[in-house]
Amino acid sequence: MLQPSTPDVTRETLLSTLDATLVPERFKDYGPNGLQVEGKATVRKLVSGVTASRALIEAAISEGADAILVHHGLFWRGQDGCVRGWMKQRLALLLAHDISLFAYHLPLDAHPELGNNAQLGRKLGLSATKRFGEQDLGFLGERADTGLFESAQALATHVERMVHHPVTLVDTGHNALTRIAWCSGGAQGYFEAAIAAGAQAFITGEISEPQAHYARESGVAYLACGHHASERYGVAALAAHVAAQLGLAHTFVDIDNPA
Repeated sequence: MLQPSTPDVTRETLLSTLDATLVPERFKDYGPNGLQVEGKATVRKLVSGVTASRALIEAAISEGADAILVHHGLFWRGQDGCVRGWMKQRLALLLAHDISLFAYHLPLDAHPELGNNAQLGRKLGLSATKRFGEQDLGFLGERADTGLFESAQALATHVERMVHHPVTLVDTGHNALTRIAWCSGGAQGYFEAAIAAGAQAFITGEISEPQAHYARESGVAYLACGHHASERYGVAALAAHVAAQLGLAHTFVDIDNPA
């Protein structure tokens, strides 16, 4: 019996569906959201991944992708604009294989259901009750099942087990944590807003030098569980949702990253 073929969807239909879902015009961002590299006019196979690395692009070529959807695209504010080295290599692969590249940064972090923070909270079993920080990117809530973690170490052990990445913990010694804040990726700058929002612990991807001092002085535990590890879930959820909506084939490719 013949299987039904995957329908052709125009590149512009995919773009308009992504834009309608994430509403990128609402955000002030560090780079362009949407279509960053124009490929073929129709799309049947979508590959998603966290970052538009050469390894992801090569994997997408092997998968027969017509389009790639990522969280971290190719173009960022402050770049010198020269196409050489790694930029040339990535663009050459995309252009040679006529593959479109779609990238959504802060709009993907913020989406209340499909976004990185919503999906990280779901992965960790956290139920959000409020948003905080610039552009409401931070989430604050509690453990969905019991409402609390017995200690910061217990929370760190749980996070490490769920995201499969070592956790850097600045433990402030408090027990019975009920107010957990989180913001995926490189959101260490949101720690002070999390403290002001009443968090007892803050989970993000990275830690910089000042955050250890803020944690000890405020009594709010700090957990860094990896930038990449904390942002695997949103782009996969978004791509799966849009692919199902449009009838596209979809594969999520996780390129390992220790950061």
